[in-house]
Amino acid sequence: MKVQDLLAYKKGFKLAMDIFHLSKKFPKEETYSLTGQIRRSSRSVCANLPEAYRKRRYPKHFISKLTGCDAENGETQTWLEFALACDYISNESYNNLLKESQDIANLLNYMILNPKNSVQANLNLK
Repeated sequence: MKVQDLLAYKKGFKLAMDIFHLSKKFPKEETYSLTGQIRRSSRSVCANLPEAYRKRRYPKHFISKLTGCDAENGETQTWLEFALACDYISNESYNNLLKESQDIANLLNYMILNPKNSVQANLNLK
């Protein structure tokens, strides 16, 4: 089994790619602010999951890394709010992306609260 098999990873990767494609339409003046920030935070969820996965034998380290993933996911939600408020994305896009992000948050929180069996459960949720 590899980390890419986890549902949280798959959903996180999909969200990051959805945001990447959508953010290509953001104004040029947002390149180093909103565009860069939302791409970075959404990608960071998947970037940090392998670290957490490799620490799964040590529950405190595992949980610590997962809370980092959850924090980045929360940051992504904030940047989505800004994108909506600036009229860079539609209400429909915002709601769809926010739902994807909330699904990821639910998976991460389950893993945080159930560190001993969360990896196997995450695989079985497919």
